[in-house]
Amino acid sequence: MGNPLVLGGTRRRARRGKLARAVFHGKKGELRQRYREGMEDQLGALGLVVNALVLWNTRYLQQALEQHQAVAEPPEPGEVARLSPLLHEHINMLGRYDFTLPEGIAAGQLRPLRDPTSLEEQLAQLP
Repeated sequence: MGNPLVLGGTRRRARRGKLARAVFHGKKGELRQRYREGMEDQLGALGLVVNALVLWNTRYLQQALEQHQAVAEPPEPGEVARLSPLLHEHINMLGRYDFTLPEGIAAGQLRPLRDPTSLEEQLAQLP
């Protein structure tokens, strides 16, 4: 069957590639610079954004796990092992962004997690 560590690494690379393609979608996956240095700059920026998304997701996954453990039984280790910071469906890849930070966030605090029950209530109110 093969080495499960190699398979896991292959899956991680595939998921990271999927995230990079989602980020790169704005230019439809094409490098638009004429010169090699320009292409290298684009790829470097893509890597920076992908790493920032992974860091963001990792910090909030950790916060969600800690909050869950405070109110319920800890999840099974196998469930935690399957969590991935490479998910991106919750991130808007297109559009305009405002990078002004509230004071608390600038001071290193994290945003509060959404309450899943309030999200369900909000969705139920949609027409």
